[in-house]
Order: sequence, then C-alpha cells, then structure tokens
Amino acid sequence: MPTPTTTRAAGDRSWRDLLGEHFVDLDVSPAAGGPLVGEVCSRAVGSLQLSSVRSVDQLARRTAGLARTDRRHFVQVGIVEQGVARLQQDGRDCRLGPGDYAVYVTDRPFSWELRAAPGSPAWSLLVLTWCRPDPAAPADALTARRLDGRHGLTGVLGRMLTDLVRSDDAGGPDPGDRLAGELLGLVTTAAGGQPTPAATTRSDRDLLAAVRAHVEEHLADPGLDPRSIAAAHFVSVRQLHRLFAGQQDTVARYVRRRRLERAQEELARSGAWELSLTALAHRCGFADPSVFARAFRAAYGVPPSRYRARAPGG
Repeated sequence: MPTPTTTRAAGDRSWRDLLGEHFVDLDVSPAAGGPLVGEVCSRAVGSLQLSSVRSVDQLARRTAGLARTDRRHFVQVGIVEQGVARLQQDGRDCRLGPGDYAVYVTDRPFSWELRAAPGSPAWSLLVLTWCRPDPAAPADALTARRLDGRHGLTGVLGRMLTDLVRSDDAGGPDPGDRLAGELLGLVTTAAGGQPTPAATTRSDRDLLAAVRAHVEEHLADPGLDPRSIAAAHFVSVRQLHRLFAGQQDTVARYVRRRRLERAQEELARSGAWELSLTALAHRCGFADPSVFARAFRAAYGVPPSRYRARAPGG
C-alpha cells in the first residue's frame, strides 16, 4: 500500500499550488480575512486517488478558463467530514453537511464553498478522484446532487467511501483498479445515472477493442504506456498484460508498432515533404527523433528519409 503523502501550505498562492498538485487548477479565495492555510493528504489505490483536505473557510472555483487550459479530466466525489459545504455545477446548487457527499467533474466549471462549523478552526473534506474514462460522455445528470451520507443505501455507500479513504489497508494484492471501476459504478448509480462504460462488466474482447481504440486516439502522446492505458480503463497493469497474452504483441510492442505504422502511412502519402521528420516523430509519439529513425529503419529496412523519397512528389 503506497504511503500517504501529506503536504501543508500557508499563503494564498501556496494553497492554490497545492490543490493544483493534488487535484486540478482552481481559483481560490478566502471567505474571511487572513491567509489560506491547510493540508492535503493523498494516496493511490490502483487508479483511484484517495485524499483528505483540511483548511479554513474559502471559495474554490474551477472557472471555464481553467477547465479549458488545465485538461485533466476527472470524476470526483467530495464527502464533507467536518463543517458545511456548497457545491455548484451544471446549474445545480447543493448544500452538504457532515457525512453528505456529491459527484462533480473537472472538465466543466464548478465551485466549492467550504466553511468550518461554529467554534471550529477548519473544515475537512474527503475527495475520491477517478480518471474520467470518456470525457465526451454526458455527465450533467450526475453532478452537484446531494447524496445523504447518514440514511438509506446512499448512507451505506457514503460510510464505505469514508472508511476507504481513512483506512490504511485496502486489502489483498492488486485490488485497486478493480475497486476503482466498481466504486465508480456504485457512485454514478447512487447519483441517479447509469453506470459508466468503464464500470460495467466487459468481456475481454470488448476491453481489448476499447484499449486499441484508446491507443489509436493517443498515439501522439509520448506518455502512452501500459500504466496510463491501464489507468484509463480501470484495470491493473497486470490485467492489461494478461489481456494481451494471446495477442501478436505485448502492450508496449503494440503501441510501438502502431506508432511506426502511423509514421509509415504519413511518409507514404502525397505531400509528405511538407512535414519535417522531427515533427513527424513527435506526431507519432516519439519524443526523440533519433530513436524514431532507428526504430523505423529496424522495422522497414530503410531510414524514414529514404522511405519518404519514394512518396509521390518525393
């Protein structure tokens, strides 16, 4: 189990930077005089981040500009542990007391107003963070709806989520990615929506198809690797490798092959000379053009420059 990381900050800029490091970029202002001070403690269970936040009264806003420039797409659940909170998103406004929780997404504007209970110096919020499997999928029916953390089935789920954040042991080897997908399905169902595609039961064939589509969409990203692919689909790296066990390539070799095939297609098309080989390498996910040139020559027997010379107009 990864050791929790606790970070403290004093001062408005330091506090904003700390929240941006653990979550997403936010515009934060104190609700009263005095500096923003607080602490954030986070740890990972597979692809799920579990955090506790403690600070003074404040308003934290995810503006449209920040959502546009800071392209981290998360689904988050905020559970009020101490104090009171007000969450606004998608035209809804919900007020939360201790134990209550709500869902919000980070690719659209939202705001949190957080206040300590009378006589208390600080409020406390527990935050669960998932990578959003499909940022294009609508989620406006789920956000900023108060979920009662004290009664009924939402109360049972809320207490389970709270215990998970506070527990030092999620139990068992490699449980995190399975927990992440299953919990996200429970939360979205509790919030009144349908389980997300990543949280439903999938056959290996469906999952493999989704992984391949993800690879095609993100070939230009030099950070595309087994870990990021597994996190995007709420499976463990071990599960991802098992999925590819009967395939022609391992995960890493599949990504590399598709990058080279994409480069080959680009070099063979008419007008290939309009793009420099360095730009082409970056477009296909190779951060180092010399690594790209060696890999291309090993795969196709000629350097990319000579291959491009065969293209129409070359």
